This record gives sequence, C-alpha cells and structure tokens, in this order.
Amino acid sequence: MTFLKEHLLSDHYSWNNNASHSLYATEPDRRVFDRFNGNQVLFIINSFGKSLGRLTLGDGRKIEELISTQLPEQNKSELSVYNWLRGVYLYYSNY
Repeated sequence: MTFLKEHLLSDHYSWNNNASHSLYATEPDRRVFDRFNGNQVLFIINSFGKSLGRLTLGDGRKIEELISTQLPEQNKSELSVYNWLRGVYLYYSNY
C-alpha cells in the first residue's frame, strides 16, 4: 500500500515542496530532512515500507509516530532518518 496524506495522524505538517528533487521520487539521500514537511515524512514512510516488503496503515502510522516523537535532533538527512528507523523500528516491532 502507498501511505497517503490522509493516512497521517498529525496535521501539523507544511506541504511546501521546496526540494530540488521532484516529489521525492528517488531513494533517501543526503537531502536535509524536515520532520514538519509532510511530503518528506510521506516519502520516508513509503521508502521504509518498501524496504520492509509491505506497508500497512498501522505500520505507516507507527513510523510517523516514531519520527514525530523519538527522532533525535542530530538526524539531519533523509538517509540518516532512514537508517535510524531501521534500528528503532526493528526494536519496537519485537513488542
């Protein structure tokens, strides 16, 4: 499934697309990540879901929650957020 804007739990996101890449159609890279940019949050959720091999509504919302409540400040790029999610999601999925 593709996780969409209407699936997000929070409504605090901005929807400006100031990135030079068109709609984040590539893999996570060194672009600066903004946890308040809805387009980037959706991109990371869907990229991470693709790496899991599946994405449910519950998975996407759990990823959104992790990003909004636990993402360390030092995670500045999409790639660092993606790599952080790999570790933290595996930890939480065991509960």
